[in-house]
Amino acid sequence: MKKKSPLSEKTQAIIYGGLLGDGSLAVSRGYKNARYQFRHSIKQKEYFLWKAGELKEICGSKCIWRQGTEVQKDGWGSIKLRFGSKALPELTDITLVVGKGNQKTIRRRWLNRLTPLSLLVWWCDDGSLVSNTKHGVFCTDNFSEKEVNILKQYLNTVWKIKTSKFKVSGREHYRLAVRSRKDLKKFLRIILPYLRVESMLYKFLLLYRDPNLQQRWISEMAKLSIFSEETIKKTVSQRKETLKHFRK
Repeated sequence: MKKKSPLSEKTQAIIYGGLLGDGSLAVSRGYKNARYQFRHSIKQKEYFLWKAGELKEICGSKCIWRQGTEVQKDGWGSIKLRFGSKALPELTDITLVVGKGNQKTIRRRWLNRLTPLSLLVWWCDDGSLVSNTKHGVFCTDNFSEKEVNILKQYLNTVWKIKTSKFKVSGREHYRLAVRSRKDLKKFLRIILPYLRVESMLYKFLLLYRDPNLQQRWISEMAKLSIFSEETIKKTVSQRKETLKHFRK
């Protein structure tokens, strides 16, 4: 019997990080093995195609398709891009790490497999800069309070990133906030070298009124990433135009 080949470290990193965000891994009815799936709005097409391209080793003849027919006025729209892998025993093995059956459950044996690339995918999927970019938030709505506590402890113990847990107003969901600029910078420095999608730069733009402080962060971003200062400056300018706090 031929032994199956393990998935590459890159593919595993993207899957483990994506499962904290928009990804799902399940064995469909009538199948023996699991498939990895995710979808994004057409507004995130560049990011979607980057992820799909990085996961070629689990793709079949058709792993990408489009859902919906029109863009709605809210900007997100009904058009979605969807990725679905082949059903593979290697993916079934991952289900044993991240949960039981088709149910995801946060536990350290899963989190211990995360890499900086995994954290990048998690941040791009479900992370946001809020309060005029002073804070960062992970939308962990799909996980229980106990699981969010495990994530909080993991980030602090392994990556030295301090977060605080808070309850979403009017809902039974909990999220993690990075309230310190120092910790937020530390986290973004870890994942910036792995960013390849220009349209996701906005999730890394710490904005300042002070032009000197702003230039320092732009220069640091350029050193850590593949993007030029000119590209980052342009994105900063465009981003500030969307935020009342920074408009002149």
